Amino acid sequence: MHPYLLGLRLGGRRVVVVGGGAVASRRVPALLDAGADIDLISPAVTASLEDLAAGGRIRWAKRGYASGDCAGAWLVCACADDAAVNAAVAAEAEDRHIWYVRADDAGASAAWTPASGAAGDVRIGVLTGDPRRSAAIRDAILRSSSLAVGRHRDKDRDKDRDKDRDIDRDEHRDEHRGKDRDEHRDDDRAGSVAIVGGGPGDPGLITVRGRELLAEADVVVTDRLAPRTLLDELPADVEIIDAAKIPYGRGMAQEHINEALITRAQEGKFVVRLKGGDPFVFGRGAEEVLACLGAGIPVTVVPGVTSSTGVPTAAGLPVTHRGVSQDFHVVSVHVPPGDERSTVDWKALAGGNGTLVLLMAVERIASVADALISYGRGPGTPVSVIADGTLPTQRTIISTLENVAGLVMKEGIRPPAIVVVGDVVSVGAEIAELTRGDPVTPEISWRQKG
Repeated sequence: MHPYLLGLRLGGRRVVVVGGGAVASRRVPALLDAGADIDLISPAVTASLEDLAAGGRIRWAKRGYASGDCAGAWLVCACADDAAVNAAVAAEAEDRHIWYVRADDAGASAAWTPASGAAGDVRIGVLTGDPRRSAAIRDAILRSSSLAVGRHRDKDRDKDRDKDRDIDRDEHRDEHRGKDRDEHRDDDRAGSVAIVGGGPGDPGLITVRGRELLAEADVVVTDRLAPRTLLDELPADVEIIDAAKIPYGRGMAQEHINEALITRAQEGKFVVRLKGGDPFVFGRGAEEVLACLGAGIPVTVVPGVTSSTGVPTAAGLPVTHRGVSQDFHVVSVHVPPGDERSTVDWKALAGGNGTLVLLMAVERIASVADALISYGRGPGTPVSVIADGTLPTQRTIISTLENVAGLVMKEGIRPPAIVVVGDVVSVGAEIAELTRGDPVTPEISWRQKG
């Protein structure tokens, strides 16, 4: 029997996910994007899921499945590595008349997860008996939908010229994708690696080239800050390696990441290293390129939208503004000012008038503010902290150098977050005031969708 296609509106509704491995890592971000209230049940989870739990995005019951866990759920996802556990979860959900998905046995599932995607406000879902065929059809539909959206938005474009260009573009894309498949999937050729910048978090901000290569992947090695909802669009047979690095917590060592890229490529596979932001901006992408090239593995590098400018822009905060700031400086604060490992000239930064964009600074914001003030920046200098930039949970606070550390603690701001120091913050506040319709003053906090 053919399935009855239905779109579930999960906003605020309880979803139970049993299992904390690679499949759950793919499903949970997409469920969060749908607004689901998630209970994750598993003795152990991947680093990215642990990070979501630590940030309060999901609830994690650190134990095995127990009878009764499905009670009150609207949807249950059985993603455990043990088929017997998945069967028990499915049986309970069936008895309670709750829709459930078994990741290990589509034939035993009450519901199926389609190959899905979005083009603007259009969502696409495709179901076939073959996950790769579903994904290929989905991608073809999305390409057509994107072109249709583009034509709709530009009504004055000459229709004949547009048609010719679309045909040329499609032919070029098909030829190009054909070359990708020949290059990456031919068993007679060596594998290769693509280092892809995924942008600051919103899956819509990955480049077209990056998304095309992701669709070709046999293996994806992903970061904590990469657009993880894109993983749920991949066919089930794509291997996902979670290389998430939790601040002050667990993470995959860089040498092990390099080894995974090299060994999978040596097996003849096309490996995509999906990273947050731009891979060459505090992303250790160059280290991975050097490791692969040193092992004789061909590498493609795809730039991404760096969070250092993408996140402030998404929050309506310009890092430069005529008459206010003619320069900006991007600084990694993985070690605090005064630390012998730091190579940052904080005195020079404090003495100028340029905008400071600080990455990895939330945990060390007090020492940063003290250093800047001690070297001459005014205590009343505006500061903005933007957490979860470009994501639905994006949140912005505005303060001053002398008060920002206290406000960060009071508001419970945690990484990932971008800190912007300088008078451009006042420009951003003016933009927010005109957008929101109410005055924006220091010592405030608001939530906003990226």
